[in-house]
Amino acid sequence: MSGAREPSLDTSLCGIRLRNPVIAASGTFAYGVEFERIVDLNALGGFVVKGLSREPRAGNAPPRVQEAHTGMINSIGLQNIGVCAFVRDKLPALARLSTPVFANIFGETCEDYVEVIRVLEEHGGIAGYELNVSCPNTERGGMYFSSDPALLAEVVTTARRAAHRPLIVKLSPNVAAIEPLAKAAEDSGADAISLVNTFVALAIDAHTRRARVGAGFGGLSGPAIKPIALRLVYQAAQAVRIPVVGMGGISSGVDAAEFLIAGASAVEVGTATFWDPQAPLRIARELGGFLKREAIADVARIVGTLEL
Repeated sequence: MSGAREPSLDTSLCGIRLRNPVIAASGTFAYGVEFERIVDLNALGGFVVKGLSREPRAGNAPPRVQEAHTGMINSIGLQNIGVCAFVRDKLPALARLSTPVFANIFGETCEDYVEVIRVLEEHGGIAGYELNVSCPNTERGGMYFSSDPALLAEVVTTARRAAHRPLIVKLSPNVAAIEPLAKAAEDSGADAISLVNTFVALAIDAHTRRARVGAGFGGLSGPAIKPIALRLVYQAAQAVRIPVVGMGGISSGVDAAEFLIAGASAVEVGTATFWDPQAPLRIARELGGFLKREAIADVARIVGTLEL
């Protein structure tokens, strides 16, 4: 196989060309520009900036991160500089990149999402939006957009009307069944869905009898969640016709291949970048090596090939 042609990793997501299907996930890659001295941003498949809100957010009280067995628990609280500061201070540098940049956006009302999209729509440099719907809707008594198909449909429909760019909806795993929510996103105008977000978790200090993160509960990510994430990605991909972006504990090229086999068209890498900022690039190379060893010429040929 040493003389075999290199496999093609070229991928399309919602009409956006990706040089490979490995995307740096939101919340672990800052605004992207902070990594440009240690990561060739133009070699990435794409990346998603940390969540953007209508106004700046200070985030949760520390401590915010706690190591877990084969993973981590975080409770950052969606700290960010706000969409207006983002377009002023970060977006000009991002607009010069050839790599597709996706803006992760969130809010506590549908109007919050619309306002963030409205500001971003006035500027170039963004390929598409990823809606973080794992937030409580303050207008509906704190019910989570991500856990109710009707609420999810409302926010996606509202965002769809405001957005002219592709819209990816990031689903939460903290639900009884993923299929109704995946379908609600698709039927309301989503161009793709991404999953999974983190699992609600708790770490306790037995000596102090207190939670190990300042906000109490946090979100579990990393290799510990991969088997569950794979199951949810498979179920979601079976339920919809739009592309699925898989994530959850991916730390190697074979991990990425497993998500593609489960039905994902692309993957996002998050927690792995904390110990290896170049993890998305390494994982893409490893994915190419896996395909070459398997004598598979094009990464698209493994998408959705799981047999159960």
